[in-house]
Amino acid sequence: MNSGDLLPVGRRVAYWRGRRKLSQQVFADRLGKSKSWVDKVERGVRSLDKVSTLRDIAAALRIDTAVLLGRDVQPAVVAERAEGVERIREALSTYEIALGRPVARRVVLPVDRLARDVEHAWVMFQHARYPQVIAVVPGLLAGVQRVVADDSGWGRPLLVGVYRLTASLLVKLGEVELGWLAADRAMAAATGDPVLVAAAVVQLGQVFRASGRARAALSATLAAAYRIAPPDPDGGTPGALSLCGTLLVQAALAAARRGDDHATAELLDEAAGMAARVGDGHDHHRTAFGPTAVDLARAAAALDLGDASEAVAWHEKTTKRDAWRWLPVEHRAAHLVDAARAYVQAGDPVSAGRVLVDADRMAPAEVRHRPAAREVLAQVARDPHAPATIIQLAAALGVT
Repeated sequence: MNSGDLLPVGRRVAYWRGRRKLSQQVFADRLGKSKSWVDKVERGVRSLDKVSTLRDIAAALRIDTAVLLGRDVQPAVVAERAEGVERIREALSTYEIALGRPVARRVVLPVDRLARDVEHAWVMFQHARYPQVIAVVPGLLAGVQRVVADDSGWGRPLLVGVYRLTASLLVKLGEVELGWLAADRAMAAATGDPVLVAAAVVQLGQVFRASGRARAALSATLAAAYRIAPPDPDGGTPGALSLCGTLLVQAALAAARRGDDHATAELLDEAAGMAARVGDGHDHHRTAFGPTAVDLARAAAALDLGDASEAVAWHEKTTKRDAWRWLPVEHRAAHLVDAARAYVQAGDPVSAGRVLVDADRMAPAEVRHRPAAREVLAQVARDPHAPATIIQLAAALGVT
């Protein structure tokens, strides 16, 4: 079943009738039906079983019958995303340097220029500008690989950073297996440097969880966390504490995915202790780690453990803090998608719709390009009590 099959036909009729600025009565008159008949169709009380009726409705709404049925309609953003992912796949499939192919004709950018480009790409990702990141990642991968071929000492941290960024982006786009390849490349490039390895394991843990390998995620993140854990937490640097704490959060989320509530609580409490020493408003090693990030993780963990009410409580408590606004846009928007899932499970589609609309206003690409967000949007739109704004958003994005 594709995303176009998720919204009932009656809801599509209501959406397109609204787009055409037709009242139920005027629309009914055009069809030769009663207003009550139209109302029942739009509410799903009356089904549309006859092809002739579907054609009449589509003609009255001035749309193709396929659009009414939600078939053969792929939003442009989905097609663009697929093309961008294919370019990234091609960039990850290039082994010119390892195979010793000549690169003399290719321009090798200065390291400082590449470093600025990688930094800018991370900033775009954290602002949830995924289409722009998709566009630049293939070039960054090629450029940094050339630098590493000339001088691995200067280029290796950049290479790890680009692979981490690529893995994060691909997981966000639902391309988990390809994301695993990028995370694996990051691990290989980082080998020998405990800090770089720990940073790469953050994305490796995300990939493992996204692919259903929670046990592997738990094992890898815990090993990396305790390898770099400061002997004396009170004496650890903010960077070391942020990286170690983020790995503990990833481990906790993996434990939650496995249904281990005791380990989840212990790991989150340990991470919270480190977060208290770091404070909010920092972004060491691209982690945005701090007390607020840990409490948002408590909401995500509660959701995975099946306690939607606790997830909602953590969400509502944490997002009232000033520090909530200090987190990267991507982090906040991703959390709002989780919060929508929690509200759905708690039987509150209105609140689920509200936070999804907030996520769309804050970071449109989070909803438009992230399959997980579109899935939640479809769930909310199917609910009989879904807000009109959600029905319109779902239809506009092709989640119909």
